[in-house]
Formats: sequence, structure tokens, C-alpha cells
Amino acid sequence: MGFTITPPTAAAKWLGFVTAVWVQAISGNNYTFSNYSDALKTLMNLTQVELNNLSVAKDVGKAFGLLPGLASDHVSPSLLLLIGGIEGFIGYGVQWLVVAEIISPLPYWAMCIFLCLGGNSTTWMNTAVLVTCIRNFRKNRGPVSGILKGYVGLSTAIFTDLCVALFSDDSSTFLFMLAVIPLAVCLVAALFLREIPPSSTDVEEKEEVRYFGVINALAVIVAVYLLVYDVTGTHSSSFSLAFAIVLLFLLASPLLIPIYLSIKNLVRSRSDSVSDVEDHMTETEPLLLDEESISVQETEKKEEMEEEEAEEVATEAVVVVEKRPPVIGEEHTIFESLRTVDFWILFVSFLCGVGTGLTVMNNMGQIGLALGYTDVSIFVSLMSIFGFFGRIISGVVSEYFIKIAGTPRPLWNAASQIIMAVGYIIMAVALPGSLYIGSIVVGICYGIRLAITVPTASELFGLKYYGLVYNVLILNLPLGSFLFSGLLAGYLYDAQATATAGGGNTCTGAHCYRLVFVLMSVACVIGFGLDVLLVIRTKSVYARIYASKKAKKSMALS
Repeated sequence: MGFTITPPTAAAKWLGFVTAVWVQAISGNNYTFSNYSDALKTLMNLTQVELNNLSVAKDVGKAFGLLPGLASDHVSPSLLLLIGGIEGFIGYGVQWLVVAEIISPLPYWAMCIFLCLGGNSTTWMNTAVLVTCIRNFRKNRGPVSGILKGYVGLSTAIFTDLCVALFSDDSSTFLFMLAVIPLAVCLVAALFLREIPPSSTDVEEKEEVRYFGVINALAVIVAVYLLVYDVTGTHSSSFSLAFAIVLLFLLASPLLIPIYLSIKNLVRSRSDSVSDVEDHMTETEPLLLDEESISVQETEKKEEMEEEEAEEVATEAVVVVEKRPPVIGEEHTIFESLRTVDFWILFVSFLCGVGTGLTVMNNMGQIGLALGYTDVSIFVSLMSIFGFFGRIISGVVSEYFIKIAGTPRPLWNAASQIIMAVGYIIMAVALPGSLYIGSIVVGICYGIRLAITVPTASELFGLKYYGLVYNVLILNLPLGSFLFSGLLAGYLYDAQATATAGGGNTCTGAHCYRLVFVLMSVACVIGFGLDVLLVIRTKSVYARIYASKKAKKSMALS
């Protein structure tokens, strides 16, 4: 008819993606520990090791991400979101009661449990949106991962800046926001997020790329807007209120895409109904079928029967082939994935990147105080915002280079690891301004690491059991937090610290974390070597992906 009709499911699919973006924009609460850690340390009279172990307990919640991973193949995304929202409301709600001094500080073990609940809540949210959206947009996995993980990175800055703008950076109010806002957003997203068949034509795929470009542009505007607010110093109450209103408007702006698609479908459906009536009025149906038409119908039936027989033979052949163990790039169960060398290379290199990055995020409050900064919210926001740029840019760039050259996606992980090592050396030197530079570098590289690993796992081990494979990889968050933050940073800090009258301890000076940064840079160099090895081992996989995309493009042009 001269134009392509956008299927009615397209608007629903994009509405689900927009709500997924909102979920990710509030699911980075695990990275906000530095914003209220000092309040917990003071109220509970904790040493640095005890405080770091509280942050580890928060990250241990992600170890139970296997539960949503298993559930993702059996229950709806809506139920996963509801579980995550309620669990976060309980976990962060109790912490708010303690910090607001509405109740007395709970025993240390009880606080660990509630921090664990808060940390686990995000695994349900992330599994619901990542698995569903990557299946819905499987031909654009890089942009999907970059956008969703990018908003996770921005969520720390969103929460921090909203709290600063509206409530003067009060720790108890901040925790109240962490408890209530994610639950409200999950309740909204549960109404719209569901699996919908992916695009089936080249035109639909190109439309997806265009709409992802729009959402990327809007996300960059949000990030720049947050960055400008952070670097312009203190603001008046009226200015801060205006900032908060505009920020909420920007976060809602991706809704324009499903609204546009709905209007377009409505207009086209009306024009189609009019043309159908006109066609019906002009059509004349023959009363008798001539012999030639009958013979044509018999020939078509015969061809259909032959095609069905051929499909049955092909299906039997596929069943025989599938009995062999899958090779990398094909569908793997979780146990088949765990038996591959490539999975463990990806797992350990991921540990070196996210484990060290989490250590900086969990300890930023004490790192800033040691270097003489009384307010560390600027560093938390910088890591969040530049983490967003790392995630969103790496998702788009890695997808582009796969399409034009078949470049293995792990190559970008390798680059991020070596740059992250440089960032830790800069922070170890502790020259004036080095914490600003280090925060930016670590934020970017941590973002790249997360955004690249998500689609890489789906390309190497398939989408069928992706929810569980993803959550096994995410075990690196609690493991890395325990090894690098709980053990390495906690004990090395306490070795340099002096006791305080209240029962805690404190350390001031560049020496407090210097050795921690040096050792973490060594870990990143090890991760770099593993990523380079994975690039070499997966070249054939990405060559096949490139060949497939090139062949499809040639067919579409012809």
C-alpha cells in the first residue's frame, strides 16, 4: 500500500521499555551507601571493618539473585517487580527508622539482614527488566543494555540530587526515598512490562534503532542536566524546586515514543477501515470457479503438503544435531555454561572490574573524609553520571562495531580495565583534584564493564536461560564487595586508623587508602589480560554474528 503499518504491539512494547527505564532509574540504590554510611557509623559506633561488612551485607543480597533468575522462566515480569518493590520497602524502610532515630539501633546482625534485603530487591527488578527487554529487542541488545544499565548508573545521582534539592541532603529522608519511590515505580511498571514478539522485518528493526537514538539523546540530556546542577554549587530553595520539577519531566519524556506510535496506529487503522469498505463495495466475487482455478488450488495444496513433509524431516534432523553439546554462541543451560572455560574467564574478569569499582563506591564517604572533604555527595554524583556515559556510549559503540566489522564485544571490557587501573593510580597519588579525576575515570569504566557484560553473556550463552546466567555473573557483586571492600579496604584502613572516644575509629591522610588503590590497579591489570584472552576465544562467534547481519542486509537491499 506504499507504507508499513506499525503493529499494534509496538506501542505496548515501547511503553514497557519506558517503564523499564524508570525502574532502572530507581534501582541503583545499592550504590548510594556512601550517602548515609557515616550516619550509620556514628549511631552504631562502628569501626571501618564493621561498616564495610555492613556494605558487604548489602551486596550479599545480590547473591540471592539466583532466585529471580530461576523465577524469570516461570513467572511474569510483573510478579518479579512486585517482589522487588516490597522487599526494598522493608529493607530500606527499617534503615530509615534507625537513622531517623524513630527506633533504637538494631543489633548488628539484624541490620545486616535488612541491608541484605534492600540489596536483594534490585536483583528482582533488574532481572525483570533486562531479561524482558533483551528478549523484546534481541536485535539491538547493545543499545538496550546501555540504556537500561545507564539509567542504573544515573539513579544514584537522581536520588542524591533530588534529596539535596528538596531536603538538604538529610540522611534519614534519603533512606525514606529509597524505601518508597522504588515501590511506587515498580507498581506502575508491573502494569505494562511483558514479553512481546521481537521485530520481524528490516523496517521495524530500523525504527527500533531510530527510537533508541531518541531515548539515548534524552538520557544524555538528563545526565548533563544533573552534572550542571552538581558543579554549580549551592542553590536557593526555589531554584532547587524548579530543578526537581524539570528533572521529573525529563524522566517522563520517553513516554512520547509509545504515545506517538499509538496515535500513528489509530490514524492508520481508521484509513485502512475506510479503504476496506471501498474495496468491499467495488469487489465482485465470481459465482463459479473455472477448471483452471481448481487445478491451481490442487497444485497449491500439493505444494503445501510437500513443504510440511520437508519441515518434519528438517525438525528430526535438528533434534539429532541438538543432542551434541552446544558450542559457544549457541543456547546453553546454566550447567552447560558453567562447564565452559569462556564463562569463567568472563566471570573472573568481571570480578576484577566490578569488585574494585564497588569498593570505591562503598568507601567514598571515608575516602573523601580521609582526603579532607566534608561533603562527598559530589563524588558520588560524578561516579554515577559518568558511569551513565560509560554504559550508554559503550552499548551503542560496541553494537556499531559488531555490525560493521564483527569486533568482539569483550574488547571494550579490556580497554575499560586498563583505564580503570590508571584511575586507581591517580587516586593513590592523591594530588589536589585527583579524587575528582579518579571518580570520573572509575565511574566511566565501571559503567562500561556492566553494560558490555550483559549482552556479551546473551551472545555467548544464548537467551533461553539468560535470566539465570545473568544472575550467576552478578554473584561477582557480593563476592567482589567482600574481597575488595570488606577484607582489603576494611583491614588496611583500620591498620592506619586511630581509635575514637565513641568506640569507632578514623583515619586522615592520603596513606589511608593508598595501598588499597595500588592493589586494586593490579587486579584490573589481571582482568585486562583475561578480557584479551576472551576476545581471542570469541572472535569466531562475533564473525558469525557479523556474517549473519551482513547477509540479512544484502537480502533486504536486493
